Amino acid sequence: MTRRLFSLVVALAALGPLVGCSTDASVPATPAAAAVNPAPPEFAEITTPGQAEDECDAEASLRPGPLPPPGAMPTGSPMAAIEANGRIRVGVDQNTYLFGFRNPITNEIEGFDIDIAREIARALFGDPNRIELRSVTAEERISALRENKVDLIVRTFSATCERRRDVDFSAVYYRAAQRILAPKNSGIRSGADLGGKRVCVTRGTTASGPLFALPKRLTVFGVANWTDCLAALQQGHVDAISADDPILFGLVAQDRNLEVVGEPIGSGAYAVGVAKGAPDLVRFVNAVLERIRTDGTWQRIYAARLSALGPSPGPPETRYTT
Repeated sequence: MTRRLFSLVVALAALGPLVGCSTDASVPATPAAAAVNPAPPEFAEITTPGQAEDECDAEASLRPGPLPPPGAMPTGSPMAAIEANGRIRVGVDQNTYLFGFRNPITNEIEGFDIDIAREIARALFGDPNRIELRSVTAEERISALRENKVDLIVRTFSATCERRRDVDFSAVYYRAAQRILAPKNSGIRSGADLGGKRVCVTRGTTASGPLFALPKRLTVFGVANWTDCLAALQQGHVDAISADDPILFGLVAQDRNLEVVGEPIGSGAYAVGVAKGAPDLVRFVNAVLERIRTDGTWQRIYAARLSALGPSPGPPETRYTT
């Protein structure tokens, strides 16, 4: 896939159909100026940050359990139930370049998160393709687990204390820093330059919190997907985007007129989301993640998917409870 082709696909999708109507066919409709560069779907201002974090160790997860041979999951375990279904259902992104995106040439969803999910499928079935990838937005991640629409979420899902009230998390498999994306020569060089500016984030993420904590007042707009933020920036609806740095570098790969600027204003610790009440599944996922950390698989996935971000930082350190 070429980056130019991917950028074209994203731009065309963002524009969508332009529709005009009139209540009187004899009177020519006057086209609305907004239709030339329509805002992305569900584009709306966010006026309050997420809830403040409680004091907890959000990144600590259950210690890995034994890793059974593929196809031999313990009777009565959540893994055996998944095995009986013949595939694992995983909630993923299809709009975040590098981590989870639909390749416009192959029509396959691929990326760093997708490869992590396939390693879990490999551990269950001995086949990384025994997997059903279900596209979910950031806002839908928790509800998809609650409503049993998926078995796991692997979608740049940061472990936080607030989210732990609703779902459980694996150990952290990737650590990111939240930064700012702006057009080159925009004058925006750091968070201090965002005063009076319009900044795009995706709803259901942790990105809005650090923005509201900045000393100068700004306006935060939310959309469903990061590609919607890219369209909003390209069409002049916002002045900047704020997200974790690998997401932003993925957007830069689609538009070379943009650049990532400033020091980090926040952080993200990506972990696999698991429904409450399934500790054996959490331990199983952690055993898979521990294997790929130690056998070189994590490094191979990074080299294949994230080498554009620079040299590999290596797998993040893990913290376990009982």
